[in-house]
Amino acid sequence: MVMLLYRLLIELTNQKTVSLVLRKFSQSKISSALIPSFARVFKLNKEEMEQQIHTFETLHDLFIRKLKVGSRPIDQSPNSVVSPVDGVLEDIGTISASKLIEVKGKQYSIAEMLGQEDILRKYSEGTFIILYLSPSHYHRIHSPVSGVLTKQWTLGSKSYPVNKLGLKYGKAPLSKNYRTISEVKHDNGHVAIVKVGAMFVNSIETTHLSDTITKGEEIAYFSFGSTVVLLFEKDSFSPLASTRRKTEIRVGEMIGYLTKI
Repeated sequence: MVMLLYRLLIELTNQKTVSLVLRKFSQSKISSALIPSFARVFKLNKEEMEQQIHTFETLHDLFIRKLKVGSRPIDQSPNSVVSPVDGVLEDIGTISASKLIEVKGKQYSIAEMLGQEDILRKYSEGTFIILYLSPSHYHRIHSPVSGVLTKQWTLGSKSYPVNKLGLKYGKAPLSKNYRTISEVKHDNGHVAIVKVGAMFVNSIETTHLSDTITKGEEIAYFSFGSTVVLLFEKDSFSPLASTRRKTEIRVGEMIGYLTKI
């Protein structure tokens, strides 16, 4: 009953008109009146922002803010894999042989998430990591590894919430939401970086223009909070023992290391 009610409410509110109104408002100068209270409620760290908070002209500008150089040191250990975002490590586990992952007691199809049969098989029995960004987090996305961008594509249209309720009661948001997927070839295999849109706002803007990517380099940004899913090939990644569920993590912090396939 709870699931049906939740989905009904989302279907009623998650419409193009509502999304458009919210997006237009967040990008209007009128929204700047909310910036001080937003920063206070979500306890934003003003000291690390590249510009002073009073200089943001819209709420959207605050959402996609940049940070001062050096605010997020990138781990340079050999073969290290770093967090691509500031967020909460929501889950980590193994992709099943049937190409499914289980999150909050629900199964998600990697085939549906990626929508590309030709690259799907390489991730069977690999590792997945889910990183959730709330509205309070820094919204820019960085590469977890160095390598070559081999493919990038976009799927989905609507976006359902990707918070705790969304993952528990939503219509498989990780594999159905609007999403942009980047596949990067590194020295030991491939990693798929799945950027999942949040409710109301499907904006995922890619900022990286070259095929070559350096670990820690910015590759995209979200408008509002959302989720990043990392998919690693079997035997190509080993998480650190300290990489646990429900922990806060920041861009550049080591979450594991690459291993030879």
